Amino acid sequence: MSEFRMPSLGADMESGTLVEWNIRPGERVERGQIVCVVETQKGAIDVEVWEAGTVERLVAEEGQKVPVGEVLAVIRPEGEKAEGEEIGQETPAERPAPEGPRSTGPTTPPAAATPSLATTGGRLRISPAARKRAAELGLDPAGVSGSGAGGSITLEDIERAARSAEGEQAAPSARPVPKAGTHAAMRQAIAAAMARSKREIPHYYLGNTLCVEPALAWLEAHNAQRPVAERLIFPVLQLRAVALALEAVPALNGWYRDDTFQPAEGVHLGVAIALRGGGLVAPALHDADRLAPDAMMAALRDLLTRAREDRLRSSELTAAGLTVTNLGDLGVESVQGVIYPPQVALVGFGRIAERAWVRDGKVVAARCLHASLAADHRVTDGALGASFLTRLTDLLTEPERLWPS
Repeated sequence: MSEFRMPSLGADMESGTLVEWNIRPGERVERGQIVCVVETQKGAIDVEVWEAGTVERLVAEEGQKVPVGEVLAVIRPEGEKAEGEEIGQETPAERPAPEGPRSTGPTTPPAAATPSLATTGGRLRISPAARKRAAELGLDPAGVSGSGAGGSITLEDIERAARSAEGEQAAPSARPVPKAGTHAAMRQAIAAAMARSKREIPHYYLGNTLCVEPALAWLEAHNAQRPVAERLIFPVLQLRAVALALEAVPALNGWYRDDTFQPAEGVHLGVAIALRGGGLVAPALHDADRLAPDAMMAALRDLLTRAREDRLRSSELTAAGLTVTNLGDLGVESVQGVIYPPQVALVGFGRIAERAWVRDGKVVAARCLHASLAADHRVTDGALGASFLTRLTDLLTEPERLWPS
């Protein structure tokens, strides 16, 4: 048997609350399948399972606060016999599913409401953000038709149902109002992680000002004949340059744990995202060194959307080997970042601005930006950090190397 345990979804996380199970005993699960929703200080997270098999039993109950590392469920790998099967006992698939804890939220009247298309096997398929918004509006989600995958109820479905109930015309979905105390809890989580970083990690900082005229010219030419919805934004080029520079300097891509450096297996970049209600998350953009331009733009857009709708996945909060923060759109000239433990480096970008630049012996106006590196001195030294920044500069000043044909 394999034990599925509460994952660590951040350096500061000690426990999480199991909000909802998406599986039942006897059901088959596949690697990467979202099996439950866990509430942390940074929001509700969709948690994936990383082993295929059959659910033997659920150990934790919905609503239970579970410490990191504690068992949530037991999963029977393929080919392994069920508990008690050899002595003729019923298997979990033959036993009736246990009745879950009673909900304290709005309930469906016994015979009045028509079951939603999102209801399967007596369970409501609804995203965490949609469930929270429904509770805030006092809306019973069981009567809402879902437009998501498999008929699941999305945040937009809840907003649409609420507008319909109030007799309003369709309008863009409103941002869910955060629960009382959510922002304070997130600030505490950020404070704990950053205090640990500055206490334990001996930071060193390097910076470089680079001319990005070539990269912007490449971007403008790429976007010239494309519809607005399909155009790239400059951060896509920045992320790609960081990813390729990490391939050349892999010592900056990984984690410092148990007094040793553990290199990351892939190039998964944490993208710092400021949330509209306050706070910050840095989910991973997976395989940033392998994505084509359009695929990276789509992945980045999807990540931003789900981060702000409280729909991130557990793998996106644990995979990043380095974080990138970009404050240029807020007018910041340069960024001297704090490393997110147990990562060993952070890259910061400031705003693009016209500056005096020497080209071919002449002073010209050129669009430039400042790139910075914060790195862990326990793992690398300044010479290696400088090599990384030089590689990053070369890639953004020779953009044809970002996606060679």
